[in-house]
Amino acid sequence: MLIAGEASGDLHGAGVVRELKRLLPDVEVFGMGGDLLRREGMDVIVDMRSMAFMGFLEVARNLRIVLATERKLKDAVAARKPDAVLLIDYPGFNLRFAAVAKRAGALVHYYVSPQVWAWHKSRVKTIARVVDKMHVIFPFEQEIYRQAGVPVEFVGHPLVEQFAVLDSRDTWRREQGFAGGTPLLGLFPGSRIQEVERILPDMVRAAQYLRKHHTLEVAIGLAPNLDPALIRKHVLQDSEIRIVEKGTHALMQAADAALVTSGTDTLEMGWYGTPFVVVYKTSPLTYAIGRALVDVEHIGLVNIVAGRRIVPELVQGDCTPEAMVREVEPLLFDATAQARSRSALSVIRERLGGPGASRRVAESIVSYRRAA
Repeated sequence: MLIAGEASGDLHGAGVVRELKRLLPDVEVFGMGGDLLRREGMDVIVDMRSMAFMGFLEVARNLRIVLATERKLKDAVAARKPDAVLLIDYPGFNLRFAAVAKRAGALVHYYVSPQVWAWHKSRVKTIARVVDKMHVIFPFEQEIYRQAGVPVEFVGHPLVEQFAVLDSRDTWRREQGFAGGTPLLGLFPGSRIQEVERILPDMVRAAQYLRKHHTLEVAIGLAPNLDPALIRKHVLQDSEIRIVEKGTHALMQAADAALVTSGTDTLEMGWYGTPFVVVYKTSPLTYAIGRALVDVEHIGLVNIVAGRRIVPELVQGDCTPEAMVREVEPLLFDATAQARSRSALSVIRERLGGPGASRRVAESIVSYRRAA
């Protein structure tokens, strides 16, 4: 059984299922996920899009859906009796479900650790009770689990497997119809509808201001799980802003600089070495609760992995069109600022590890199964 509740989990889970089928061609996989897991042959009994909300207030508003989903998955565990359950990230839901899987007799694997180093550190004790093997994607996470007695393995970051490197930025830009020699600003509003609704309008306003004062092209990278219509309604009156579908990674490399919603996209941008600014805004209540619980100096994963602030962060009240312009403008038009940013970002490739995370997780699941 596999449970993924977000676009990144769907992507990472699909890689693991692909590798599992190479090791065990007759393996059956079922659970919660999206289109990528479905394409790899998983029996998706709950589509993760039904759980596409985030934040304390938003979860409370949709509590009936959450409880109904839990019941359906609990019934599936009881009926199908999986040998192993792989939980991918999504800790608010998955840590509760881990206890269910454990009681049902399944071996519980967790891939992409909850951010216990950032908030709610007491969760490590819960994890020690309900998780048989933790597969972490950052080296510094290993010691946290070792100290708690949780079997742990650093598998590397799964994103590294997905990175495709352009042969030529200029060639891609010409093929996409962008003008040669004109700076290109990328906008990456995230993969959650709530993020797009809150953050993209300000990104667009910042881009429009910059275009009034500079020769500049602008493109929005569309997350694969989002409907293009959601993006188009925010740029309806601005035909000069392009929407790039099925080419997000290419745009990350081709852009001269970018505005990026806090999340996995910041690691991808960091790996490619493109200068950017982290932006984030959520509901006032969710932000207030998060501030009370989270104990980290930085919000952007790229800065957390680097261990220092290597890219600017604009969060909540500071996340305004004016601030976006102030931070991203030198990254677009100042060669010294660009070079400084690219140099600082070079550390990200070093710390994400090499490819093969999906294979390592699959091998661990199979070896645990055989040992059991």
